[in-house]
Amino acid sequence: MLNVREHDRSSGLKMGTTIIAVEFDGGVVVGSDSRVSAGASVVNRVMNKLSPLHDKIYCALSGSAADAQTIAEIVNYQLDVHSIEMDKDPLVCSAATLVKNISYKYKEELSAHLIVAGWDKRAGGQVYATLNGLLSRQPFAVGGSGSFYIYGFVDAEYRADMTRQECQEFVINCLSLAMSRDGSSGGVAYLVTIDSEAMEEKCILGNQLPTFYDPDIPWSHPRQ
Repeated sequence: MLNVREHDRSSGLKMGTTIIAVEFDGGVVVGSDSRVSAGASVVNRVMNKLSPLHDKIYCALSGSAADAQTIAEIVNYQLDVHSIEMDKDPLVCSAATLVKNISYKYKEELSAHLIVAGWDKRAGGQVYATLNGLLSRQPFAVGGSGSFYIYGFVDAEYRADMTRQECQEFVINCLSLAMSRDGSSGGVAYLVTIDSEAMEEKCILGNQLPTFYDPDIPWSHPRQ
């Protein structure tokens, strides 16, 4: 779960969520769950953790809600100023670099991990993982506590030649699996698809997510 930030960092709030971004030929798909917690309590079931950094650049948030949102707002402002001064849209790599620089500079004070993804004319669809100064472009990236439950599924099912629709289905399946197994992930699934033509947002309700279970196993049951 993305966590509501407390002033006392020694309180040891557990952080968790499920975020994912995948490249396809011509664009990217970004997804997340929606659960937010304060300690052991769920304080928001439907927070959208996919935050716009610019028209065709988004980031997926995990960690402290206050920290992650603050980073996203700062980068959004800087990219707006940059695009006005340069009279052109910013590059996805530039957005990811700004996130990386802030994360590294304040790594002792902030507790947040952002995946940056989007589309630009220079390099098309791109996904970047940023964590404490790390900046790595990857064909796909997963994060949050729910990611530990789906690494095997992601490695087995990911293909480099997936279409736009196949990427959307892949992201939804990953989120559904993580949300059904990780107690810190849940709620609804948010999806953003970005390509050269447009940006599309979707919200998939919990009862509309696919289920993965064996009806012959008594303890295996569909999502309630």
